Amino acid sequence: MQTLIDSGIAFIIGLQSVGDWLIVPMRFFSYLGTEDFFFLVLPLIYWSIDSALGLRVGLILATSSMFNYVGKLLFAGPRPYWISSHVRALWPETSFGIPSGHAQHAMSVWGIIAAHRKRVWVWVIVGLLIFFIGFSRIFLGAHFPHDVLFGWLIGGVILWAFVRFWDSVAAWLIEKSFAQQALIAFVASMIFVALGMASVALRSGFEVPALWTDNALLAGTELPAPVDANGIFTSAGSFFGLCLGLAWIMSKGGYQASGPVWMRALRYVIGLIGVLILWMGLGEIFPRGDGFLFYTLRFIRYTLVGWWVTGGAPWIFIHFKIVEEGRRKTSI
Repeated sequence: MQTLIDSGIAFIIGLQSVGDWLIVPMRFFSYLGTEDFFFLVLPLIYWSIDSALGLRVGLILATSSMFNYVGKLLFAGPRPYWISSHVRALWPETSFGIPSGHAQHAMSVWGIIAAHRKRVWVWVIVGLLIFFIGFSRIFLGAHFPHDVLFGWLIGGVILWAFVRFWDSVAAWLIEKSFAQQALIAFVASMIFVALGMASVALRSGFEVPALWTDNALLAGTELPAPVDANGIFTSAGSFFGLCLGLAWIMSKGGYQASGPVWMRALRYVIGLIGVLILWMGLGEIFPRGDGFLFYTLRFIRYTLVGWWVTGGAPWIFIHFKIVEEGRRKTSI
C-alpha cells in the first residue's frame, strides 16, 4: 500500500505542475460527479424527461452512496494532501479517501443513464465523462489513482447488478400491495442502516494521525473527520423515501414525465421549490449532531425529500393538471 501511496503522490505532483489553467475544467468535471449535482438532475429527469430513467438514477445513487460510505470506513485510506504537504488541496474533503465517491457515482449513475438509453453515442459521451470525472479527482489532490480505480470497480459492480436484476425485481414488487412494497422498502433501508452502523462501529476508536491533521492545517482546509454516521441515514432515508413515493403514486394511478415543454419546465420549478423547502427548511428546523434522535430526524428528513420527488410532487402535477391526460401509468 505504501508503494501505491508514494507513487500516487509523485503522479499527482506531476499532474498539478502542468499548470493552474486546468483547475477550472477539472473542478467542472468533478462537480459532475457530486451528489449535489445529481440531486438537481434526478428530479429534472424524473419529473420532466423520463420517469423510468429518473427512478433508476435515484435508486442507484442512494445505493452507491451507501456502499461508498461503507467502503471508506472499511479501508480508512487517507487523502493525498493529508500525506504530503507538496500536494495542493484543490478540492478539500473531510472523509476517508478510498474508494472515490465521485468515480463510483459517475460509473453507476452516468452508466445507468447510458444503459437505459442504449445508444452508442451516449455510451461514448458517458465513457468520457466517467474518465474525466475520475481524472479530475486525482488532479485536484482529492484522491490517489488507486482510489479512483477502486471507485470505478465498485460503481461498475453496482451498475451491473442494477441492469441485471432490475426487471426481475420490478416484476416481483409490482405484484405486491402498497403496504407490502412500503414494508420491503423500509426493511431494505434498515439493512443499509445496519451495514453502515456496523462499519462505524469498526472505526469507533479511530484516531486521526497527527500528520493528516498537520497537512490539512497547512493546506488551510477543514480537518479530517472521517467517521461520521450521518451519511448512512441520508442514503437510507433517501432510498426509503424514493421507494415509498413510487409505491404511493403507483397506487394512485402512476405518473409519466410527458407533455409540452412548458409543462415540463413548470413541473421542475414547482417540484424543486418543494425539495428546497423539505431539504433546506427541515435542515434548519431539525437539530443536527450524533445520536439516536439526530439520526432519526435525518432519516425522516431525507425520507420526505425522496417521497416528494417520486410521489408528492407528481401528485401535485396530476392534481393541477400539468401532465398530459391519459399518460399516467408509471414505467419502471
